[in-house]
This record gives sequence, structure tokens and C-alpha cells, in this order.
Amino acid sequence: MTDTTRPEGHPDTRPDGRVERPEIPTRLVVHALVREDGTVDAQQLYAVAGLLGMSDQQIRLCVKRLVNEGRFTQEGRGRKATLRAVADATGALAPDAAHVRHAYRQDAGHSPWDGVWHLFAFAVPESRRTARDTLREHLLHLGAAPVQNGLYVTANPVTELVEAHAGHLGVSDALTRLTTTDLRIGDVTEPRALAAALWPLAEIAQRYERLAAFAETCLTGLTGGPEPSGAERLTLAVELAVHFTAAMEPDPLLPPELLPRPWPGTRARGLAADCWNRLSGTRPGGTGTPLLFALYSGAMPSPEDGASP
Repeated sequence: MTDTTRPEGHPDTRPDGRVERPEIPTRLVVHALVREDGTVDAQQLYAVAGLLGMSDQQIRLCVKRLVNEGRFTQEGRGRKATLRAVADATGALAPDAAHVRHAYRQDAGHSPWDGVWHLFAFAVPESRRTARDTLREHLLHLGAAPVQNGLYVTANPVTELVEAHAGHLGVSDALTRLTTTDLRIGDVTEPRALAAALWPLAEIAQRYERLAAFAETCLTGLTGGPEPSGAERLTLAVELAVHFTAAMEPDPLLPPELLPRPWPGTRARGLAADCWNRLSGTRPGGTGTPLLFALYSGAMPSPEDGASP
């Protein structure tokens, strides 16, 4: 199922024809299979991990580490075991629902840019280095780009979020914020050229191309061949979530007015939503369903919203 190939020479395929995917840590697979009642069925875990090319030994060692770290408890042994999440139930695969919904609103044309740039500057002393580094990481997480030392810019209205975080860190007095519609960096003034100079748009686009390539193979497997097994569906869901996270997390979600046309993120997100809706529409209900399905279904548009590109 997950070996569905694409035409030879496609830029997002390996020499053997399989679509490239980001590396999937074993513990991420465990988190991905946490069900709505907080448990993981070891039989299901070993089946999905095997389809992802992981050995039983890898899974045994990973489960042991997670239990020792206090993240899970274990009842039973081997494939007959049941794991129960104690903390961080879905790990790194849980989507940032607000981030995802904003992306789809942009794709649908519901969040036009008002032409305003939001700038933030701060000068936090070395004695408060941890707070300074944390504020910098928060700005980058919100999609801001560094202009020069201590000065960051974004096209998105995130001032309230930045101010709240600075207040939490106790460095509000060191934060300067301003807005402008007349941003110039060197001789560059045109908004789309500024965006291209400030953000690594080519790298972001490449990650979306990989997401689109995998989502297409996912849709082909769900609609153009034998009915996939439950383990195969779960494997597709895990892989789709990994590709989606790899593409979305580093994306500053710049307004469409600042991006190249066509922007691959729009198409990739449409394909991903279509694939996810098909996977979700055929999953078993109840507490035996991985929580991942509910989390992504709640963040992505439904078929009635016109998710497909």
C-alpha cells in the first residue's frame, strides 16, 4: 500500500520510485497510535511499525524508554500489551489547529493582506539571556523573520501574541513594536521581493511539493486499487501527518499576496485535506480510533468546505 510509486524522474521520488518522506522516529509512531481512550494497542503498533520498515526490536526498545520516562504505562507483554499514555499523548504530530485553520482560510481567500508590516525590536541584557532567547524563538515560531540584530518583521498581525509572551517573560519594557506600510531593506521595497529576500520560500515550497506528492499516492491507494487493510490505513495516516507537519511547522503562512504564483502550499494542503477526509471517513468509530484522526479532522476543512484543489 505505502509503496505506491510515481512516474520515474518525479522530483519528489527516490531512485526506487517511492515518495521521499521525512524520517519517522519510533516514538512518534507510538504517539500517533494513541487512541481516544488514551491507550495504544501493541498489536496495532507492531503492524504499523512493520509497514514503516521498523523492526520489532526497535519498537520494544522504544516502548521501554517511554515507560521508563514515565510517558506511558504498560500492561501485558509484546504484541498483547496495552500502553496507556500518562503525558504528551500525541507527541509532535498533534496539529496546531489555529495555525492550520488560518492556512486554509488564506487558501480560500478569506484572509487578505492589509499591506501592513509588523516589526519588533528588543534589547534584553545578557543577564537575562534565557528570556531573550525564548522571545526570539517565539517570534520565529510566529513566522517573523530577522531583519538585523534584534529586529524582526512579519506580515501577520501577531502583536498581541508577542506582547503577551514578552509580559510572561518579564521583558515588556525591552520590547519595541511598530507597524509600517513602507518597508525598505537596502534598495528593496516591493512587497513580494521583500518576502523573497526575508523568508526561505524555495525551501518551504519544496517541502510542500513533497507533501503533495505523498498525498497524491495516498489518494491513489485509497481510490485506485484494492481496499487497504486497517493497518495500511493507519500507516497512511501516520505518514500523511508526518509530511503535513514537516511542511506546515516551518511555514510562516505569509499572505498569498506576498507569495509566488502558483504557490505549491495551496495545492498541497488541498490534497492533504482530501486525503485526510477520505481516511477519516472510513475509520472505525469509538474509543478504538487513534486520537490523531479527531485532532486533524478538527483542524482541517471538511469536504463540504471544498478542501480539494
